[in-house]
Amino acid sequence: MERNLPQLRKPDRSARRKMDALLKGAFEEIFEFLLRFFYADADNVFDLARGFQFLDKELKEVFPELGRRGGTRHVDMLVKVFRRSGEEEYILLHVEIEGGRSRNMGKRMLDYWTRLNVRYSVDVAAIAVFIGNPTQPRPSSFHKEVLSTSITYRYRTYHIFDHTVSELLAMDNPFATLMAALQSDWLSRRESDEERNGRRMQLARALVHSRKVDGDRINHLVHVIKVLLHIENPEINSNFDQQMDKLIGRTKPMGILETVKMLE
Repeated sequence: MERNLPQLRKPDRSARRKMDALLKGAFEEIFEFLLRFFYADADNVFDLARGFQFLDKELKEVFPELGRRGGTRHVDMLVKVFRRSGEEEYILLHVEIEGGRSRNMGKRMLDYWTRLNVRYSVDVAAIAVFIGNPTQPRPSSFHKEVLSTSITYRYRTYHIFDHTVSELLAMDNPFATLMAALQSDWLSRRESDEERNGRRMQLARALVHSRKVDGDRINHLVHVIKVLLHIENPEINSNFDQQMDKLIGRTKPMGILETVKMLE
């Protein structure tokens, strides 16, 4: 039987921007699970019940060049979180999109920390998430020395291939499931549509069965999984939607979410 292998097409710039925006929205949707993923004691350290403040405007004011990078693909988030002690904390999340090979990334991360500290007099905890292929460089520090003066800056990093898909799903954390979806996209790019759909069904079922999120958030995240593991076949997509309707208990269409054709 002839295998129905997908075309490895390159999305246009508009589709890539939409994908980046979709990914950023997903990170915001499950930010508390992101904190739990990176900080084992997150529930003891952070007052998660107070929620978060996403400071997009402040980030753009401090870094106006973020909107002038053209084809460079980064997702940058500045988030105010609250400690149980009452203190405010700032998390700088930098996501290096697929294929990112920024030679000056360490310096850029230091610039972020420096400018935010000078502008707002706050310390920033920085995390860089890499979502490219397994060979993607993942710099985690910056060091500069001039004569007897030196500076070293280190920040937290994570790459989607640091754990296997099975390990990520076993964590029972929606953010880990999102990392598994990003990894699965790479792993399935030369698989048949049926195999690729099997992967996204596995991911979506794990997300639903964990019962960590529900309502609009589960709809959004299942949609993200569907878009990340994009399939052109309308019959397979329709079957996926029907199974998700039954699994989630949806009785009406997702509305605007389904009208956003991210990769067309």
